[in-house]
Amino acid sequence: MDAHGAIARISLAAVQHNFRRAKQLAPTAKVMAVVKANAYGHGDLSVAAALKDEADLFAVARFEEAQKLRAGGITQPILLLSGFLNADQLQYSALHNFQVCIHQTEQLALLERTPLAAPITVWLKIDSGMHRIGFSPEQAEEILVRLSAIKQVVQPVNAMTHFARADEPEQRAITEAAIKRFKQATAGKVKHSALCNSAGVMAFPEAHADFIRPGIMLYGITPFSDQQGTDVGLRPAMNFTSSLIAVREHKAGEPVGYAGSWISPRDTRIGVIAVGYGDGYPRMAPTGTPVLINGRRVPLVGRVAMDMATVDLGPEGDEQVGDEVLLWGEGLAAEEVARHVGTIAYELVTRLTARPRWEYVD
Repeated sequence: MDAHGAIARISLAAVQHNFRRAKQLAPTAKVMAVVKANAYGHGDLSVAAALKDEADLFAVARFEEAQKLRAGGITQPILLLSGFLNADQLQYSALHNFQVCIHQTEQLALLERTPLAAPITVWLKIDSGMHRIGFSPEQAEEILVRLSAIKQVVQPVNAMTHFARADEPEQRAITEAAIKRFKQATAGKVKHSALCNSAGVMAFPEAHADFIRPGIMLYGITPFSDQQGTDVGLRPAMNFTSSLIAVREHKAGEPVGYAGSWISPRDTRIGVIAVGYGDGYPRMAPTGTPVLINGRRVPLVGRVAMDMATVDLGPEGDEQVGDEVLLWGEGLAAEEVARHVGTIAYELVTRLTARPRWEYVD
């Protein structure tokens, strides 16, 4: 018997391949590689190290994420997508070559009155339709004038936006209007522009501009609900696996798991997988969610527990204790699993806990 618990096996070669695929789609643009949320669950330091010779800039959402990259030896510029939250973060950012997004007047006022040890690069965030953070296009000229008067800001400043619906092909007109609003507000007034997230990179080449901002596609996952990464030339970077720790004969009419939510219609064999929501596998994964065992698809049955999940191997199933189970990855796309669960693949890969064993290959 050679069973094991959950393993998240990350292919850094796949990450590099996906980065180059983004470059192929936008050959004239520079690339800010998005490694927020622990590189979408793939390990921010490892991913950044794998891309350090190719990425022009790294982007994160939180100040603490940028600190971690610097402490881990990453020397490239790092962009804080949410900017700074207080004077200490602003001063630290200037000192450690963090670039900052400015998206509200309180940040601008703090920048105007806070002395910095070094000049800082600023990206003006324009709200082109997401309506979360950012200045309206109508405010852009006024804010750019104020930024131009700040001696400790690198001039000219840059501008960026974030599309709300670029991943919805049927809503193309909405994104086209957002592109138009952004360009009208910034044309001839900024040094660099960045509009495209992964969906924008793939679907809106007219908006590639100076920088693209690939995130989820770096990890082999498509942002489009009707596709999976391999359909568009991406490679899954994460293989999430575990193994069978028990195989048992099961009688027709007998339930499996908590609350007896699944009752077998026939005599069968049940496999027990060493994975559960304690590892980050979704508790709400319903009966019928597929896994791969020895290349064969078998369905999840019953409720996912903290430490175990069960599958119906069928009466003729010959799987054995110790056989490896692919939960998602090469051969079973995270996008497909997410559709069964009723979520998106972003959530699957970012929610893994510290319990699985992490391995980096390539």
